[in-house]
Amino acid sequence: MKKMLPVVGMVLLAACGHKEEPAKKGAAVVLAPVPVQVAKVAAAEWPTAREVVGTVRARNTASVSSRIMAYVREVRVSQGDVVRAGQVLVTLDSKDLDTAQRQALEGQREAQSAEAEVESAIRAAKAQRELAQVTFDRMKGLFEKKSISNQEFDEAQARLRLAQANVEMAEAKRKQLDARIAQAKEQVQIAGIQQGYAQITAPFAGVVSEKRVEPGNLATPGAPLLLIEQVGSYRLETPLDESLLPSVKRGMAVEVRLEALDKTVRATVSEIVPAIDAATRTVTVKLELPGVGNLRSGMSGRASFGAGAEQVVVTPVAAVRSEGSLQLAFVVDGGVARTRMVTLGERRGDVVRVLSGLKVGEEVVSPIPGDLRDGGRAEVRR
Repeated sequence: MKKMLPVVGMVLLAACGHKEEPAKKGAAVVLAPVPVQVAKVAAAEWPTAREVVGTVRARNTASVSSRIMAYVREVRVSQGDVVRAGQVLVTLDSKDLDTAQRQALEGQREAQSAEAEVESAIRAAKAQRELAQVTFDRMKGLFEKKSISNQEFDEAQARLRLAQANVEMAEAKRKQLDARIAQAKEQVQIAGIQQGYAQITAPFAGVVSEKRVEPGNLATPGAPLLLIEQVGSYRLETPLDESLLPSVKRGMAVEVRLEALDKTVRATVSEIVPAIDAATRTVTVKLELPGVGNLRSGMSGRASFGAGAEQVVVTPVAAVRSEGSLQLAFVVDGGVARTRMVTLGERRGDVVRVLSGLKVGEEVVSPIPGDLRDGGRAEVRR
């Protein structure tokens, strides 16, 4: 057995030498380095924002109500209908109003019919006064000549005074009649206006956002029957924390996200309500929204208000590669590309915030060539 050991050893050496030759051939294949460009991971001032959920409201909203108490006869619109300015929306029972207008017209005609009688009485009184004046003048001349007695002169003077009083009384009746006629005309106008109240019209062009009335209901003054909002003029009303109030000014631009329409728009702060809600410690901020199709009251919107800035780590978007759920970056160390798993935050423009995986000052490959792999050779070209 001892004599066979050298032979077995020689066989093993031969076998090992046979396997070593292919390994040497594989090691002779050398891949060319991948040319890359690099960018430095930097620190940057990153403006922070506070997102607030608000509600879209129409800038102009009208609560349509009745000015008189009457039963509703007809409702001509439904919720969601588009209406024009002056369009009749609701009609009320106007029987009582029609009766009041007829009575007012009858009173006006009655007052006007007495005009002829009063004018005739004035003319007769003035004729009697003229006759009494002529008689008085004649009697006065005779009295001065001592041709008539004192009694006859006094009687003529009394008749003149009576005639003058009759004229004044007739003219007073004329004034009273004029007042009656004016009052009757006013009553007719009032009755006509009230009769017009039986037709409730739209104050402006818009859409019926709410309907609170049906035929047969009793409409009372001031009770809302319909709500109309003006189309094309909307704003977002948001509750804003009081701590952010110093950074919000009228006229500043705010980004608003309308999830229902899948749109992001730039709104303008138009009003800041001065009162602070004691329960929530918030103020209401109103943002004017630009014209957006299909926008309606009640929709929600997310407004982003600036809340200062913070120092963050950023890297170019092109320096990150996505592989499934992983985000990878490459750094070059001694001519070799090394993979770094990174956690990213918000993206703004062509840079993205780095939450972990990279440090300020490190150089990352940007853009990442498609054939670059972890452990591969990389040649930095600046």
